[in-house]
Amino acid sequence: MQMMLVHLDTDIGGDTDDVFALAMLLRWQGVEIAGITTCTEIQGKRAGMVRYILRLAGRENIPVAAGAEGKLGPGEWPIHPGIPQESTMWPEPIEAVRSRPGEAIDLLAASITRPATVIAIGPLTNLAALETVRPGRLKSVPIFFCGGWLNPPPERFPQWRPEVDYNLQQDPEASLLVLNRCSPVLVPLAVTAQVFLREADLPMLAAEGPLGKLIAHQALAQASAEKKQEYGRQFSGLPDDLLNFHYDPLTCAAALGWEGVEFDHFRIRVDARNGSLLMRVDPEGVGLRVATAVDGPSFNRHWLRVVALHR
Repeated sequence: MQMMLVHLDTDIGGDTDDVFALAMLLRWQGVEIAGITTCTEIQGKRAGMVRYILRLAGRENIPVAAGAEGKLGPGEWPIHPGIPQESTMWPEPIEAVRSRPGEAIDLLAASITRPATVIAIGPLTNLAALETVRPGRLKSVPIFFCGGWLNPPPERFPQWRPEVDYNLQQDPEASLLVLNRCSPVLVPLAVTAQVFLREADLPMLAAEGPLGKLIAHQALAQASAEKKQEYGRQFSGLPDDLLNFHYDPLTCAAALGWEGVEFDHFRIRVDARNGSLLMRVDPEGVGLRVATAVDGPSFNRHWLRVVALHR
């Protein structure tokens, strides 16, 4: 079997779906992770969390580098990046990863040389930094980005507006640079709002082993803190025992060629207004491939099979 190479760029540690995504990549047959970089770093803690997951999975040979702590553009973060109190999410203290300046960019560049598909499930700061110092390097690289907003999700799901598209809005200058120069494939909120983890899935995960137990614990802890189950009571497309959305896992699955996602091509213009980025279809815009539909129930079952029944 020919292995598919991927590079994961993640802001793991805030929302638990990054852990869900990494676990899926580690368990997906035929996938090799060339490297993992972190963005919106907090003194190497996010990279330390990646290393912790890799140790649980017995995959400590995968290169990891702590990436950008700041944003590409000037000014403050729209939402200050943070991580929950460590003791509430992790069974033991996380050892920070200390990377030299530029190490994450070098690792990203090495991965795409192999060549690897890049999956960006956080703000685009690291990708924009590589494009800035090595212009054109990412132009011919397959990039899948968890973000983008052309329209709200279907009515049965949360009616999120562009402002809540965290990965796109958190570093607008980086997003504009990558969207305009690198032609990433977008997996937007309108689609990722339709896939999710529910409490009924936890017994199967908890029986999987240490990584499954960690996922189950973190999912419950975050859902309780953020009252995620209120979405289930408000929107008929969601279950009453909702724990979190599979934003990042679906993006990874799309990059790996999972067949339950539909795509279309659009010419898109991105404008900066009042501190936010707004995307719209425009004949003069940049041509981008965008996920437009998903078989949500099928993906929810697929994610659970890959992560919990990989043996």
